[in-house]
Amino acid sequence: MPISDAPAIGGRSLRSPPCVLALALLAACHSGPADREAASGDGGDGRISCKPAGAADYAPVCTVERTAGQDGLVLTIHHPDGAFRRLLVTRDGRGVIAADGAEPAVVRVTGADRIEVALGGDSYRLPATVRGDGQAGR
Repeated sequence: MPISDAPAIGGRSLRSPPCVLALALLAACHSGPADREAASGDGGDGRISCKPAGAADYAPVCTVERTAGQDGLVLTIHHPDGAFRRLLVTRDGRGVIAADGAEPAVVRVTGADRIEVALGGDSYRLPATVRGDGQAGR
């Protein structure tokens, strides 16, 4: 399912102006395109819960690297086996999209402060802020 066909939340599409999804990972300041730092998602140790393809359940074993790029903030999620996925943070309320590759990222809001992103056979739980007032939380 393409991101544009993502399910509605509270009767509103994630793309509609009244419902804005902003990743909490945006909270840190970036000094330039080369600025990279680990993003915390679970316990403040730079790890997020993920379920790489073939894993039985989610575990806080993936790390996130943030890079400010020409198209915006790119999140590179590293798996413990060395594999990685790249996501581009959007500014239109969708949350994230696949930064490269042919497979679309499917974003699902799982609470006021969390989203799940499925990409291929991999899934990630990322901190996020969902607001209904049209303002992105930062």
